Amino acid sequence: MSTTAISVHGLVKSYKGVPVLRGVDLDVEAGTVLALLGANGAGKTTLIRVLATLQAADGGTCSVAGHDITEDPLSVRKASSLTGQFAAVDEILSGRENLQLIARLRHHSRPRQAAEDLLRRFALQEAADRRVGTYSGGMRRRLDIAMSLVGDPAVLYLDEPTTGLDPAGRAEVWQTMRALADAGTTVLLTTQYLEEAEQLADRIAILHEGRILVTGTLAELHALLPPREVEHVQKQPGLEDVFLALTAAGSGGMEESL
Repeated sequence: MSTTAISVHGLVKSYKGVPVLRGVDLDVEAGTVLALLGANGAGKTTLIRVLATLQAADGGTCSVAGHDITEDPLSVRKASSLTGQFAAVDEILSGRENLQLIARLRHHSRPRQAAEDLLRRFALQEAADRRVGTYSGGMRRRLDIAMSLVGDPAVLYLDEPTTGLDPAGRAEVWQTMRALADAGTTVLLTTQYLEEAEQLADRIAILHEGRILVTGTLAELHALLPPREVEHVQKQPGLEDVFLALTAAGSGGMEESL
């Protein structure tokens, strides 16, 4: 039987009298990925910050992993972790040093072992002793997510984790998110990339002007609109498909000129 990892009811939040969240209701089942879609200003980041206890709500109730965010914020912080829109890594330190630093800050009993486990889990062993400033965007983001998993939080918030990444970097992060879900971590993902939600989410919620318009599986959301007339056309590969294919083959000496 599934359990609810995140439960939000009637959540409201305003800034200087301007409503941002206008009564959000949302439930996320444990061990699933929920993609939260919305335009800029819809309230996605505000919702994440309230759930992560970084901001106080003006009203409503929220619980994370069974802990009320107002009555027991310390337990909420222990049970969850947040990866923001920009990778929070120290570029002067190595990947290993970044992980060990976070493990010590979280009072992990074995910080070195925790770092080694996460380096292996995120395929960063070969780059472990390099300065993070030399990492690609995808590697930096993978390290950032790894740092968020020190202490094995049950819930992970990913706030637009692939913003600014090239297609190869996005593919790396997508693979990481799939592995997290397969391992049982509950993931609340905010994104503006519809393809990202289609590829990764078990359920999708659409946030608009501070309210959840609808929540459901991809098939359930498709069913909300009438079917379109079917046209038989030859599908051409997209630019992203071409880019990834050529760059993957580039190491083998493949060259093309137009």
